[in-house]
Amino acid sequence: MYLCAMLENKNQSRTSLSELGEFGLIDHLTSGFKNKQSTTVHGIGDDAAVLGGIKNQLLVTTDLLVEGVHFDLGYMPLKHLGYKAIVVNLSDVYAMNGEAKQVTVSIAVSNRFTLEALEELYAGISLACEMYNVDLIGGDTTSSKTGLLISVTAIGEAKKENVTYRNGAKEGDLLVVTGDLGAAYLGLQVLEREKQVFAVNPNEQPDLEKYSYLIERQLKPEARQDIPDLLEKLGVKPTSMIDISDGLSSEILHLCKQSEVGCNLYEDKIPLDPQVISTCEEFELNSTTIALSGGEDYELLFTVAQEDFPKIKANPSLSVIGHMTAKNEGVNLITRANQKIELTAQGWNPLKD
Repeated sequence: MYLCAMLENKNQSRTSLSELGEFGLIDHLTSGFKNKQSTTVHGIGDDAAVLGGIKNQLLVTTDLLVEGVHFDLGYMPLKHLGYKAIVVNLSDVYAMNGEAKQVTVSIAVSNRFTLEALEELYAGISLACEMYNVDLIGGDTTSSKTGLLISVTAIGEAKKENVTYRNGAKEGDLLVVTGDLGAAYLGLQVLEREKQVFAVNPNEQPDLEKYSYLIERQLKPEARQDIPDLLEKLGVKPTSMIDISDGLSSEILHLCKQSEVGCNLYEDKIPLDPQVISTCEEFELNSTTIALSGGEDYELLFTVAQEDFPKIKANPSLSVIGHMTAKNEGVNLITRANQKIELTAQGWNPLKD
């Protein structure tokens, strides 16, 4: 009987996880789950879950960082890794227009790591908690046979009326992004190149001064803790919001899918740092492609009503890069030559080989 079951399973079609992608896999595995608790305001499908609190609503989000998939200890210092592990989770709380309060950290670690190495990791975690004013309130540790794994859960809160989801964008809303894009991906390319050079000639010391901004954006990113407070002071309530972890194009498509709208993104409005432009020229890369697909920028992407434009137009932290359209118009990039090109998700897919 058992053998028959094995043979039957063997003959069933097999679907590669890369075909679904990260978000397709999440949708597929969780589509049958229904919320049963009255305190579950919003579950799977956004940057963070939303729970009903006594006064404000609670925001809960979690991320897993795996050695060899999300980071390379060949050039990622453990202190930086600890800092980054916290920051990338806090970014999801800020993407809900909330305030981060606590984190838990769980690690699985192989026997190649010493106590001193883990102390370095936790020094970075401690620094991030101090910089972002959050408390480390728990976690777990276990052994690993495959290297280092870090799981962080971040907890935040927001007033009910301030919580911002991905599904609230309306036709005519302006598409806004914080900061600049593409630097983190280029920082990774520089580090990968220097790693290869070092493998050939360990005595050669790299000169990374002209890439300092790019490398910092990759190794020690910062989350936009300032934006929820800034928007409140400006009197602006975003209609939808997401953080940019997998690339601008992927995040725009998430907003459009969940809000059931289209979008026109203008190439000449995408904010780029001068180091991004010069390094793209050096590497013979297209800067727009890097901004659209690079990922790990941890900036915030959001939509606002058109009448809020006067409130944000002079702010150096914010760039209006497009506007939302009717769903049937699709999601498009308007090039500098005024050509309309369909926008596709070319951002990072952690399930792709």
